[in-house]
Amino acid sequence: MFRTTLTAALAASTFLGTAALAQDMPGDGTTVRPVVGLIAEEYFQSRILFRALEDLGYEVAEPLETEIQTAHLAVGTGDGDFYPIHWGNLHQAFFNESGGEDVLEKVGPFVEGMLQGYLVDKASYDAGVTNLGDLQDPDVAARFDADGDGKADLAGCVPGWGCERIIEHQLTEYGLRDTVSHNQGAYNAIIADTMARKGNGDAILYYTWTPYWVSGALVPGQDVEWLDVPHTSLPDGVETETTFNGKNLGFAVDSMYVLTTDDFLAENPAAAKLFEVARLDVNDISAQNKLMADGEDSSDDIDRHVGAWIAAHQAEYDSWLDAARAAAQ
Repeated sequence: MFRTTLTAALAASTFLGTAALAQDMPGDGTTVRPVVGLIAEEYFQSRILFRALEDLGYEVAEPLETEIQTAHLAVGTGDGDFYPIHWGNLHQAFFNESGGEDVLEKVGPFVEGMLQGYLVDKASYDAGVTNLGDLQDPDVAARFDADGDGKADLAGCVPGWGCERIIEHQLTEYGLRDTVSHNQGAYNAIIADTMARKGNGDAILYYTWTPYWVSGALVPGQDVEWLDVPHTSLPDGVETETTFNGKNLGFAVDSMYVLTTDDFLAENPAAAKLFEVARLDVNDISAQNKLMADGEDSSDDIDRHVGAWIAAHQAEYDSWLDAARAAAQ
């Protein structure tokens, strides 16, 4: 009798322990396959989600690293489970090309208030260059000529990121083909050259986005200014809000979502809820990116930044996990 009672008690204890583990770690036994881009400054926000998934019991596989357009295709074709850096407006064409709403879902937003646009040095802005359309004037454009061909040199967007489509469209739309050269290549190299020219007192014209470290090094309102554009014009006639703080920046004011599939969401309710409720302030990303620009750019550094962010936002972070666990019950 005693042995039977003891056996029953042990079985009950094991069951309760297993049930508790299932509640705390709903992802236990499941491996998820993230896809990330090749921009190191995006690893921070991605790894915050990875850490949360691990705290829910999921095993996070080594991320597939690839170009942005290919990242969308990888999720759409099932080669990866989720891509945490989908820009809702900027990457819409990639979304459509990778299966669209029949296959893919944008969950979030994870990050809001993301900007893109054109900037010039403050001296040029104060001298009257306040609108990208001003560069139709060859004399104005020559102010930003870095290679002696008489045309303004725009430090632009890397092919394949999505922003290059908008810039190329707008150069035609705003009549700037004869006066502006769109310089493309490795962005960090191009922007480093741009900053060097600024340091030498030369006029500069460049494209950038937030969150990113550039706006911590060239501070809008202090070192540089955002330009207006003549009017909103986006490829394929897309209509969206492009005005921020009274300026038409020419690019959609955007949000970042976790791109995944309907099947993944249905099979992983805890991860689905995490993707839905996780929020990260755009300024926190820019601050971390500035640390990277100042030399804290190793993988271990980024992991340390992730840990520091979680510790500083522990209650908020824990609320994500609690919501995810509740969704899995």
